[in-house]
Amino acid sequence: MTGSAISPLVETVVKLGGGVLASAEILDVVLSVVVVAAQSQSLLIVPGGGSFADEVRDVDRRLGLSDAAAHWMAVLAMDQHGHLIADRLPNARLVTEPRQITGAIAARQIPVLAPFRWLVDADPLPHSWEVTSDSIAAWVAGRVGARRLVLVKPPSVERSSTPVDPYFPHALPASVASVIVAADQIDRLRAACSDQA
Repeated sequence: MTGSAISPLVETVVKLGGGVLASAEILDVVLSVVVVAAQSQSLLIVPGGGSFADEVRDVDRRLGLSDAAAHWMAVLAMDQHGHLIADRLPNARLVTEPRQITGAIAARQIPVLAPFRWLVDADPLPHSWEVTSDSIAAWVAGRVGARRLVLVKPPSVERSSTPVDPYFPHALPASVASVIVAADQIDRLRAACSDQA
């Protein structure tokens, strides 16, 4: 499937920042919120790159990767995180493209996107460290026709002066509302995922 517009598939995209992995306890609480939210709406999980992407950044600093190599390696880091989430999230199905998202939702499963295959085909975003999984999640939210994008950040990151990457405003369609929630703010996360933000 190319990057052309598709019919709405999901109501809410939840992007789980890789930093949420730092605490197994917080990760499990966040995933329990996702499970409840998915019972009343169609929902898609987009993983961040987390420590997997940090390894790519480290290699880039030491060896000087091309922009394209760094970009695709970081996207593959998101795939790795996606495998971890799908393994830990009850009733999850790892998906790689829109048709599989539809199939998972029809089977009443929670789709977790491993985005590499879809992004390689569409190649919609600049190859730069200014484009992180936040912008990728914003682009995905637009492609699946979501109304809302919930960005789950590590504890305390929400109060950062730069909570999203520089390209994010360009990647997020005007039709998609976005909310940033720190992973330890569980009541806010529940509200955001249930359209009460």
